[in-house]
Amino acid sequence: MTRTAIITGASSGIGRAICKELLDMDYEVYGIGRDFTKAENITSHKSFHKLELDLLDTVKMESGIRALCKGKEIALLINCAGVGYYGLHEELSTKSISEMIRIDLEVPLLLTNILLRKLKESKGTILNIASVTSTQSNPHGAAYGAAKAGLLSFGKSLYDEARKYGVKVTTIMPDMTDTNLYRNADFEADKEENARLLPEDIAGAVRYILSCDPHMTITEFTIRPQFHRIARK
Repeated sequence: MTRTAIITGASSGIGRAICKELLDMDYEVYGIGRDFTKAENITSHKSFHKLELDLLDTVKMESGIRALCKGKEIALLINCAGVGYYGLHEELSTKSISEMIRIDLEVPLLLTNILLRKLKESKGTILNIASVTSTQSNPHGAAYGAAKAGLLSFGKSLYDEARKYGVKVTTIMPDMTDTNLYRNADFEADKEENARLLPEDIAGAVRYILSCDPHMTITEFTIRPQFHRIARK
């Protein structure tokens, strides 16, 4: 039986790499993103369906997701969409702070709320892509770290709430990854080998988690490059 997955942030970076991995695992993938023009490696696949939804338009997002999953068994939800703004907290715009909290925390909570009954029926899996910042102090990234810490906390509580229904919940916490997340920062992932993660590394972790024996759940999965470095722009 074909397993159906819904993933946000599917058009680039980590989300796009995860989509490719899921397609290789024979999932039917519904990917939510804004611009799929550079995602030919997934959009050309017969089992991939792109959904160009504005995640910040809650009413349209909810109606779109409910229409999508009507009559379908949903086996997997991956909350991967993310945005980051960095700097001293008083120097961030209120718009930037609001966008981070909504995309990085509110949207995963809302999507999980909409889909949880479906996931209970299928004894499905929820994967939340958080960050290593969710467990540490984050000067110059206080709001971003707070949103990701909230996502980690949500995953812990949700697992204890839903595990008796067979639902698995895993929070994946990558370190610096070579994506466009840092487009609004004065730093980026170091390009030296072993000093950064690649999106494919996180996609590989997703494959591993989904391939584990059903009797066990990995609730938290941290991924770090061997060397700890960042590059200034």
